[in-house]
Amino acid sequence: MILIRRFFRHIREGFIGVKRHFAMAVSSASAVTITLLLVGVFAVFAVNMGYLTREIEQSISLVALIDYDVTDRSKVDSMQKQIQNMEGVERVEYRTKDEEFDFYNEAYPDMVEFSELYREDNPFHDTFIIYLLDGEGMSQVKQKISVMDGISSVEDGGSNTYTLINILHVTRNAGGILILALVALAIYLIYNTIKITIATRKDEIWIMRNVGAKNGYIRAPFLVEGIIIGIFGSILPIGLIVYAYYRLYEATGGILAGVITLVPFYPFILYLTVAMLVVGVFVGFMGSYISVCRYLRLTR
Repeated sequence: MILIRRFFRHIREGFIGVKRHFAMAVSSASAVTITLLLVGVFAVFAVNMGYLTREIEQSISLVALIDYDVTDRSKVDSMQKQIQNMEGVERVEYRTKDEEFDFYNEAYPDMVEFSELYREDNPFHDTFIIYLLDGEGMSQVKQKISVMDGISSVEDGGSNTYTLINILHVTRNAGGILILALVALAIYLIYNTIKITIATRKDEIWIMRNVGAKNGYIRAPFLVEGIIIGIFGSILPIGLIVYAYYRLYEATGGILAGVITLVPFYPFILYLTVAMLVVGVFVGFMGSYISVCRYLRLTR
C-alpha cells in the first residue's frame, strides 16, 4: 500500500510540477514537438523508401538455364523443389523453351519476323526464374544453383545488379541513422531545458534532501514531468503526420507520381502513431533522467 501511495504521489507531484512551471514545460514540449515532427516526416520517408527498395529487390530475379539433355519432367520438378527450399528464395517459376521463345518475341516485337525462322530449331533453354526475398543472398543462391546437376548456367544481370542492391541497402540504412540522430537531438534539447528547470528548483531539492529524501524519491517527480512533456509534445506532430499522410494517400490513390507505391495507410499509420508516442515518452524520460541525475550527482 505504501508503494502504491508513493507511486500515485509521484504522478500527482509530476503534474503539479508541470503546472507550476508551465512556461518551462511548454518550452520543453515545443522542443519535443519540433524534433518529433522531423522524426515523423523522415520516418514516413524512410519507411516508404524501404518499402520501395524491397519491392525493387523482390523484382530482381535469377535465371537458371536447364541443360538441353534434361527432358524428364520429374527431374525438372525435383530441381525446382530443391531450388525453392533454398534459403532466401521466395518462389521459383518454370518456363519451357517455347515459352521463353514467346517471351523474347514479346520483348522484341521488331525481331519477330526474323526470330520466327528459328522457331523449329528453338535455341532457348527451359529455364527457372528464381525470385528472391531480398537481394542480400543473391550471390549465395546463384552459387548453390550453379553447381546443381542439370543446370547449364545462371544469369544474374551482372555487376550492375549488385551495385543497385548495395544502393538500396545504403538508402534504407541512411534513413534509420538519420531518425536515430534526430531522436538523440531531441533528448539533448529536453536535457538542456529540464536542466534549467531543475536549477530554478534547487531550493525545493535542497529542502527534500535536508528532510532525508533519497535521490530516487527526489528524481521520480522530474521523471514523471519528462514523460508528461513527452506525451504532450507528441500530440501535435502525430496529428499533423496522420492528416498529411492520409491526404497524400487519398490524393494519389496510394501511387505517387504514377510509379512509387506508398505503404498502405492502415495499419502503417497505427504503427507510426504508437512509435512516435513511444519515442516522445522515451525522449522526455531520458532527457529528464540524464538532467536530474547529473544535477543530483553534482550537488551531492
